[in-house]
Amino acid sequence: MSDVTIYHNPRCTKSRQTLELLRSRGVEPTVVEYLKTPPAPAELKAILAKLGKGPRDILRAKEAAEAGIAKDLDGDALIAALSANPAAIERPIVVTGDKARVGRPPESVLEIL
Repeated sequence: MSDVTIYHNPRCTKSRQTLELLRSRGVEPTVVEYLKTPPAPAELKAILAKLGKGPRDILRAKEAAEAGIAKDLDGDALIAALSANPAAIERPIVVTGDKARVGRPPESVLEIL
């Protein structure tokens, strides 16, 4: 199996549950606390490609509004805004190889292991 990375927020219940689920399956992922180390726009774009989603699909609306991210942003502009305001990124995101899943529900990440 390829290396597994989780974009993790330790204060988020779903993120903690997803990390525990991975570990219970014998997977010790690389943990990226994305609020401390936000993904650069190019990295976020690569994650979106692995998810098969656009930036609006991983947008947390409440946090985006609080960060002042304009509702009409899209594409690269929205990716840059998410990189600059990582609290507005849905969490957790698990990446392995050329696949990724949002851990909502946590069990959804098992599809890519």
